[in-house]
Amino acid sequence: MKDSADKALLPAGMSDVLAPDAAFEAAVLERLMAWFSRHGYDRVKPPLIEFEAGLLTGIGAGLNGQTFRLMDPVSQKMMGVRADITPQVARIAAARLARTPRPLRLGYAGEVLRVRGSQLRPERQFTQVGVELIGAAEPAADAEVIVMAAGALADLGVKGLSVDLGMPTLVPAVVGKETADADTLKRLRQALDRKDAAAVAGLGRALGKDTARLLAAMLVAAGPAAKTLKALHALGLGKKAARERDALADVVARVSRDAPGLTVTIDPVENRGFEYHTGVTFTFFAKRVRGELGNGGRYMAGDEPATGLTLFMDTVLRALPPPAPGPRLFLPAATPAATAAKLRREGWTTVGGFAGGDAEREARRLNCSHVLIKGKVRELKKRGKS
Repeated sequence: MKDSADKALLPAGMSDVLAPDAAFEAAVLERLMAWFSRHGYDRVKPPLIEFEAGLLTGIGAGLNGQTFRLMDPVSQKMMGVRADITPQVARIAAARLARTPRPLRLGYAGEVLRVRGSQLRPERQFTQVGVELIGAAEPAADAEVIVMAAGALADLGVKGLSVDLGMPTLVPAVVGKETADADTLKRLRQALDRKDAAAVAGLGRALGKDTARLLAAMLVAAGPAAKTLKALHALGLGKKAARERDALADVVARVSRDAPGLTVTIDPVENRGFEYHTGVTFTFFAKRVRGELGNGGRYMAGDEPATGLTLFMDTVLRALPPPAPGPRLFLPAATPAATAAKLRREGWTTVGGFAGGDAEREARRLNCSHVLIKGKVRELKKRGKS
């Protein structure tokens, strides 16, 4: 008994998905991909494993510590199991689709595997569903992806949906390249990530008092989009920082116009998880749901401007009502194949019997809601009802 239990034990962060959840996940995934397809996003399917040299270059370099590695016995080269699909799609765009007219609209879905989970996401294997819009630098491209994602999630039935926007390039634009040394910048990033306004203000000597004041004010300005943008306009930002702010405001205006029911917030100093991003970023949440439904933003796919979105299926499913069991029809062993086929064409899920006996009892044992008796479909009465 102990040996069987040991064999069934799974590694931390891994889990079996059983019925009806596995079928529900597949159905939701296909609805998302169909939504993206109707918006012009063509589906691609990268491999689960690639050579390490290709997988961990460009925007994939930041996934070095999260990637499982193994030796390919055929080529004798190191390979990696993908920890994120976005770098693979960027590779496809640059190599396989280099001559395809831009902008490219690509969609994908697949499993990823990571070395470690996090406090908010302990799962190490999970399904990503997403899109990449490659070759468009306009704010309209960022807005398109955000609005499309919001529409897809709302269509699924996600309630209390909100999106938090960021601009990782805003803080560097305020600080400037020559303002502080590497240690000061590291301490600043830690203080901003902890939302510690006092620690930011305490860096006034190293950063300059005016810069520290601006950063502390930006930190506390996070909140509803209109309020945050008003606060940012009142700060007297320099030309470079003002350009970043205005780019963010442009995207907010487009999203608010095209998705008026979506709650939009801004965190002007957020950077965690967006280290390789070069413009507007976004994270989707739903009320009373743990973790992010998905995130994305602007980045460089090689030499091309791009913006993309990744949805995390485990979190998306938690934001939806659990699947209701559908009707299941038990067919006694003697049921003709033509009759069974006709019932399935009518929409029934059929469960065939293999032996004689009490058909109603067997239907209950196999969790069926209906039974075929003498060619007639009959609903099984609930237990306890006469």
